[in-house]
Parts: sequence; C-alpha cells; structure tokens
Amino acid sequence: MTTEYSPRLFERDSDIRTIGEGLLACTLPRAAWTHEAHLGACLWLLSERPDIDVDAEIAGIISRYNASVGGVNDDTQGYHDSITRAYVAGVRWFLSETEATELAARVNAMLLSDVGRRDWPLRFYSRERLFSVEARRGFVEPDLAPFPD
Repeated sequence: MTTEYSPRLFERDSDIRTIGEGLLACTLPRAAWTHEAHLGACLWLLSERPDIDVDAEIAGIISRYNASVGGVNDDTQGYHDSITRAYVAGVRWFLSETEATELAARVNAMLLSDVGRRDWPLRFYSRERLFSVEARRGFVEPDLAPFPD
C-alpha cells in the first residue's frame, strides 16, 4: 500500500534562506530539519552559495549540524552519504531543467516533482544497497540506474 505524500511548501524565499543559513550556522532548530528543509537547503546552496563547494563540503555541513542538535552520525542514524549525494545530483538536474527564477518557486516545483519524493533515490538503488552501512558511511554507486545528467 502506497500513501501519497504532500510536501510542505514554502511561502517565501526568505524562509528557505533562513533554513540554509541556520544549517550552516548550526542554529536551525532540530524540528525544522525536515525532508523539505533538506531539499530547500540543497537547492539554496547550489544556486545561491557559489562560495561553498557542495560536493566537497556537504557531508561535513550536515554531520556538524546533526551533532550540534544532539544527533548522532553512526552506522544507523544521522548523515547518510549516498542518499545525500543522490539528492544533490537530483537537485542539480532539476535546476538545469527548471525555468522558475524565484527561490521559493524553484524549491516548491522541485518538491512537487519526482526529485522531491522521499523515495526518489530508490529509482537508482535497491533498498538493500541504499540502506547498507557502506552507503550511509560513504558514497556507493547506484545499482539500478545512473543518476540523471
């Protein structure tokens, strides 16, 4: 049985920037670090923070934030490298395809697209591979299909 999920959309560009800035400063309340916040922050980083090398820094950014709010980054919880890298690839691809110019409009369109779905990485990975300790601790290549270019 599949349950349809309706994402929480953003009203203002400033709401997304506040999430991204809070992530970087480790001041974002833990309850605000939702699926939508993860994707909004990723799109913001990729489109508005050219000073940050997302590929090189995302693991540290999210792990540091998780630890700052009492989270643990280990073999079963916290930062998951392969899921994060799948979404970074998806957000990049989405940005190359979208015509929206306002930040909230871009993020909301992405959240309503296939890329915004919580199960999107499972289009590329088997469940066993994606949820392995190896995939959590470091990037593993997809075993079902390559990420979109």
